Amino acid sequence: MEENSPQKGPETPPKSNLVQGNSEPNQVVVNSGSSLDPKGESLILLLNEKLTSFNVEVGSSLDEPTLRVDPQQLVEIGNILLKDLSLGFDYLRCLSVVDFEEFFEVVYHLWSMENRFKLTVKCTTPYDDPKVPSVMSIWKAADWFEREGRDLFGVIFQGRQDLDPLLLWEGYDGFPGRKSSPFNEYEEW
Repeated sequence: MEENSPQKGPETPPKSNLVQGNSEPNQVVVNSGSSLDPKGESLILLLNEKLTSFNVEVGSSLDEPTLRVDPQQLVEIGNILLKDLSLGFDYLRCLSVVDFEEFFEVVYHLWSMENRFKLTVKCTTPYDDPKVPSVMSIWKAADWFEREGRDLFGVIFQGRQDLDPLLLWEGYDGFPGRKSSPFNEYEEW
């Protein structure tokens, strides 16, 4: 007996004021499925207070506060996240690129050692011309992460002096992290 389940269509950008062009800054959204602890809830309120002049979306995913930003404001917001003592995000845990086939999402996982906050910052960039500003001037750990994002997905991190290949050799054709990249089938011997 077959179950009729709806077909999942192509991924679309998240519904937010950044994607839809809404000019209202600081749309606070807390996902009903989130399980934030009191520290995460206080961080959401603090972010909303500190970033009132920016076009951001503050929300949560699972147990982590999230901040969706416009790529043009990424460096300025990153500096605030680092230098504001009530936030103090001094450690870039990870930077990853997610391929949605129609756009890329660059995701920054941050940690504040002093305040014990964790935060995920996300920004989207078009698939055909993926560019976001480099955050290496804010978090030195971004060096290898940005080079990896360039190697695997072709994302250009603007403002970088050195984007030499990290995982691939110079002249490698293509971006093996993209969903459009051919997947080689391997057989057991």
